[in-house]
Amino acid sequence: MARSSGSQDGGTGSRRGRRPVRPDPGSGPVALFAHRLWLLKEQAGDPSFADMAGRLGAAASKSSLAAAARGSALPTWETTWEFVRVLAVDRLGQDEEATRREWRAYWEQAGMGHEPDPPAPDRPSPVRKRTALVAAAIGVAGTGAALFAWAVPLIGESAQREPVPRDTPAQAVTPHDDSVFEADVTIPDGTVVKRGTSFTKIWRLRNAGTVPWRDRYLTRLNDTACRAPERVAIDPVQPGESVEIEVRVRAAAEPGRCKIYWKMTNAEGAELLAGKKPIFLDVTVS
Repeated sequence: MARSSGSQDGGTGSRRGRRPVRPDPGSGPVALFAHRLWLLKEQAGDPSFADMAGRLGAAASKSSLAAAARGSALPTWETTWEFVRVLAVDRLGQDEEATRREWRAYWEQAGMGHEPDPPAPDRPSPVRKRTALVAAAIGVAGTGAALFAWAVPLIGESAQREPVPRDTPAQAVTPHDDSVFEADVTIPDGTVVKRGTSFTKIWRLRNAGTVPWRDRYLTRLNDTACRAPERVAIDPVQPGESVEIEVRVRAAAEPGRCKIYWKMTNAEGAELLAGKKPIFLDVTVS
C-alpha cells in the first residue's frame, strides 16, 4: 500500500483583476450555456466566484467556477451543479431535484453542440375526398323524368402523425479509470478538534480501474478558516492497489465548522474521475 503526504501551507489569496467578459450567447451552445450561468448568478445577487467557493460552500474552486461562466469550454457536470446548487437551491430556494433536471438538460444539450430541439410543428391533416354520385328523379307532369347528379365531398379521418425522432445525448463515460473510497483512516467526519492545533487527516482510496495512477494529486476546492495545502501529491498506484493519502491541517483560531473538499486532478489541475464526488474533511473546532 502506498502513502502520499503533503506539507501545510496557507490558503491561497485573491487578487484584483479585470472584470470577466461575459460570453456572447449567439456564438454557440457552450457560450449560451455560460450566459445562462451568468443570468443565474445575477439573479442570486451576483456573488463573486471566491464567495461561491468559500462562504457559500460550493465544492469547486473559484477558478473552475469562473471558467464555467467564461463560455470557452463546457465545464464538467460536477462543477456545473456546484455552481447552480449554491445559487439556485441554497440562495434562491428553488427545488433541488427540479433544478438538477433542468440544468442537466441544458448541460447535455450544450455538450451535443446544438440548441434544444424546438417542438415539432403541427402537420396539416391530409384530407381524402371521395365523390359519390347521387341520382334523383324529379317527376315532371306530362313530359317524363329528368335525372340530376352532383358530387358530394366526404372528409376522411385525419391521418395519424408519426412520432418525431429525437436525439439521445451520448453519455460521457471513462470505463477504464475509476476509484473507490475505502476509509477515513484518521479524523472521521464530525471529529472535534481544539482551535489552533495541527492534525493529520488520512483517507484510503483504491484504484478500481485499469489505468495506473501517475502524476496525480488531490487538489483543494474551497477555502475555510482551517489551513490546509492547496494540493497533495498521490504516489503511483497500480490497478487494484490502495493508497493512503495524508494531509496536514491546522485548525482555525476561532470555534466553528471546517469542511474542506478535495478532488483528484492531473499535474495541470484538470479534474479527473468526473463522475466521482469530492472527498472531504469535516471537523468542528472548539
